[in-house]
Amino acid sequence: MKLADSAIIREMDRKAAADYGIESIQLMENAGRGVADAVLRELSAFTSRRVSILAGKGNNGGDGYVAARHLKNAGAEVTVFALSKIEDLKGDADANAREWARMGGETVVLSSPEDLEKNKSTLKHSSIIVDAIFGTGLKSEVEGLAASIMDFVNGLDKTVVAVDIPSGIDAGSGRVLGRAIRATLTVTMAMPKVGLVLYPGRDFAGPFEIVDIGAPRALIDDPEIRYNLITAGMLRGFLKPRRADTHKTTYGHLLVLAGSPGMTGAAYMTAMAAMRTGAGLVTAGVPESLHNIMEAKTVEVMTAALPETADRALGPVSWPRVRELIKNKTALVIGPGVGNRKDVYLLIEKIASEIEVPLLVDADGLNALAADVSFLKSMTTPVVLTPHPGEMARLLKTTVGEVQADRLGAATRLATLTGATVVLKGAGTVIAGTDGQIYINTTGNAGLATAGTGDILAGMIGALMAQGYSPSEASIAGAHIHGLAGDAVKGATGEIGMIATDLLPRIPPILNSFTRPSNE
Repeated sequence: MKLADSAIIREMDRKAAADYGIESIQLMENAGRGVADAVLRELSAFTSRRVSILAGKGNNGGDGYVAARHLKNAGAEVTVFALSKIEDLKGDADANAREWARMGGETVVLSSPEDLEKNKSTLKHSSIIVDAIFGTGLKSEVEGLAASIMDFVNGLDKTVVAVDIPSGIDAGSGRVLGRAIRATLTVTMAMPKVGLVLYPGRDFAGPFEIVDIGAPRALIDDPEIRYNLITAGMLRGFLKPRRADTHKTTYGHLLVLAGSPGMTGAAYMTAMAAMRTGAGLVTAGVPESLHNIMEAKTVEVMTAALPETADRALGPVSWPRVRELIKNKTALVIGPGVGNRKDVYLLIEKIASEIEVPLLVDADGLNALAADVSFLKSMTTPVVLTPHPGEMARLLKTTVGEVQADRLGAATRLATLTGATVVLKGAGTVIAGTDGQIYINTTGNAGLATAGTGDILAGMIGALMAQGYSPSEASIAGAHIHGLAGDAVKGATGEIGMIATDLLPRIPPILNSFTRPSNE
C-alpha cells in the first residue's frame, strides 16, 4: 500500500484535475462526507448528538465544513469553531463555509484567548470533537491561539476524530510540530500518510481509516511514489509454499559468522531463527575456542570452528576457513555478537571482495564498519544492513536524535552511500531498497525491546535470502513476520518479560499463513 506526504497529495490533486477532469471541490465533498460517516458511526455510542468541529482556514477546514453539513442533515447538533474569519477563507474552503452558512449552520469564530474561554463549555459538553485545523501541508511550528486550543482539547476526555492527519503532525515524518492533537480516530483521505505510521505521529493518530474520495486508482498506486506500507497482502504476493518434490538444499544453506566470548547466544539465536524461517541448512561459524559451547547449544544447526584472534574473536585469520565454507552456501550473515573490533572490519573487507552470495551485516559487524562503510558500494553481490538507531548514527556520523527525527532520510542516505538494502530497526522499522523505494513496517510492540531480537531478525532475513528471495523481499517479510511473532507473544504472555527466544516457535505458523497454494 502506497503512503503519501504533502507533496504527493498536492501532485495527486493536480493530476486529478488536469488529467482526469476531477475538480478539487468534488474531492473535498467526498472527503467531508467520509468524515461525517465516521463521526456518525462513533456518535451512535452517545446519548447526546452534539459535535464540535474545529476548522482551520485551509482545505482541511473545508473538509470540516462539508462534514458539518452532512452531520447536520443527519440530525446531529453541530457547531463549527472557525480559527479564521470567514472572509479570510479562499477557494473550496470558502465555498463550503458559505454553503454551511446558507443552510443555517452555526459558526463561532475563535480569534482570541477570550473567544476560547467563552466557548470552552460547548467543547466540554460535546460528544465528539472533529479536528480539521491543519492538514498535510503544515510545516511550521504550531503557536499562539491554535496551540492553546489544541492543548485544551487534549486535556478533555473526549472522542476526537482527526481529518486526514492530527493537526500538528508532519505528514512526511510523523514529527510533532510544537503541538499536536491526540486523536481517538483519524479519517485519512485517499491513502495513508507517512506521518500516521511513523512515531511519534502514530501515537497521536490512533487507528486510521481510509476514505475513498474518488481519486483515480492509477494516481494512488503510482509506482513513482516511493513510500510503502507493508501489508499482509504484500507478503502473500511473493511468499511461496513448498512443492512436494523438494529436498533440504532446495531451500538454501545459510552461513552465520557470529559470536565471541560471552556472546555465543547471539550466534545461536541467529542460526535458530534461520532454521525456523525455512532455511534448508544452516551452519554457524564461531571462534574455535567457542566451538564446543556452540555444539552443545544446537541440534539442527551445523557448526564450524574458525581460526581466531588472540582475544578469541573472528578476524582476518578466520578468512581462509570462511572462504572454504562459503563455497556451497547461498547466503551469509555476519555480525551478531562478534565484538566491535578492527579485526572484524578487516574480515568483512575480505569477505566483501570475494563472495558471490547475498551478504547481511548486523550488530557488531555494523559497528566495525563505522570507520568506513562506503567500500560496500563496489560489491557486485546484494548486501543488507540491519542497524538499530545507535548503529545507524555511527554509520552516518550523526546522532541518534537526528536519526530518529528523520528515519526515512537516514535509511535512504545509508542505502545511497553503500548500495545496500537498509533495514533501520525500531518502532516502525524502515526498509530502504536499492531501487529508491521505502517500506514501513507497523507490526511489533515494545516487548521486542529486549536483547537478542535483532539477532532473530538477522537470521530470518538471512534465511529468506538463502532461499532465493531478493534482499527487499527478504527484508520486508522478515521485518513483518518478526513483528507479528512479537505480537503473538504479547497476546499470550504480555510485553514485559518477553525474551528473544520466545519468538522462535511463533515464526513457522505465521510464515506458513502467508503462503498460497501452488498450481505448479
